[in-house]
Amino acid sequence: MLLRELVEILEERYDPSWAEPWDVVGLVCGDPDAEVASVLFAVDPVQAVVDEAVERGVDALVVHHPLLLTPVSSVAATTPKGRVVHRLVREGIALYTAHTSADVPAHGVNEAIAHTLDLQDLSVLSPTDAGLDKLVVLVPTDAAEAVRTAIATAGAGRIGDYDSCTWSVVGEGRFRPLEGAHPTVGEVGCPEITAEVRVEAVVPRRLRAEVVAAMRAAHPYEEPAYDVHELALAPGQTGPVSVRGHGRVGTLPEPMSLRDFAAYVDQRFPRTAQGVRVAGDPDRLVQRVAVGAGSGESLLEDASRAGVDVFVTSDLKHHRAGEHLEEPGAPALVDVAHWAAEWTWLPVVRAEVDREVAARGYTVDTRVSTIVTDPWTFRV
Repeated sequence: MLLRELVEILEERYDPSWAEPWDVVGLVCGDPDAEVASVLFAVDPVQAVVDEAVERGVDALVVHHPLLLTPVSSVAATTPKGRVVHRLVREGIALYTAHTSADVPAHGVNEAIAHTLDLQDLSVLSPTDAGLDKLVVLVPTDAAEAVRTAIATAGAGRIGDYDSCTWSVVGEGRFRPLEGAHPTVGEVGCPEITAEVRVEAVVPRRLRAEVVAAMRAAHPYEEPAYDVHELALAPGQTGPVSVRGHGRVGTLPEPMSLRDFAAYVDQRFPRTAQGVRVAGDPDRLVQRVAVGAGSGESLLEDASRAGVDVFVTSDLKHHRAGEHLEEPGAPALVDVAHWAAEWTWLPVVRAEVDREVAARGYTVDTRVSTIVTDPWTFRV
């Protein structure tokens, strides 16, 4: 298959638009038209992983952490990042990064961590797709019903126990097609006045892209006029259920003490020098668990509001953890190695890619790197 097809498969599942504004995701190096017969999945784009990719003769390296997250002014081979770039380009190996874009969705990093711990009845801890939009589109009167049907089928217009909810008013559209246009109505260079319908419908924010795409496909105009407005929820009003966001909340099959849970976490995750750090009463009973990929300090308040017994994450700082534990009813904390938690996603993304590659009729060899790239190598 071509590299561009691999990128397409990844971005169908881990859309770059889902990444945080500060993040850097996507294709780092590689020719989109190059052939890909083998792929290696890893957490970190470090030299040891690149050496493994070269040794295995792979054509593409898919990683979680960005190589160039921090801006650089040079990728000369005199720097660690530059050496990685040069080696990859010289060996003809593409590099693709799925970072926070892979944290938030189904089949993403947070869900992989939750499934590793066998958590049940999962929900999103900190949604990124919560809330409602309103789509407003102007459409010729004879095409209004087709557009209403298309957006409703894509998920717009659902209010409580009702669906296909829209509001319309007839108005007058005015425009002039310019050179290069192919107007459905009117002629190039001539002002046009036509009867149009203003169609409005609420849209779950997580379906924004799908509903807009459905509207454009059903709309007869070359350039539809439409707006998307983000709506605020009124007091007491609830939005649609989130399927995308940071962290997950779930329930253990059976309750256990915090001491036993920490040992369970240690058993389920790949072993590292750091091991598992725990803050809380060892005899505390835990069953409801929150997990957060990467440095989950920003999710501490969300975990407390979720009413969980324990929060599993990485890279917690001394003062922030201490302040959290002083809060009444605060969940216990389990801090695991950043690499170990996020490695659990690699078999998941590999399986997703394998499934789609096979569906497209290709044969591509995929492998998961087991090199421990956690920076901490031993503990005294």
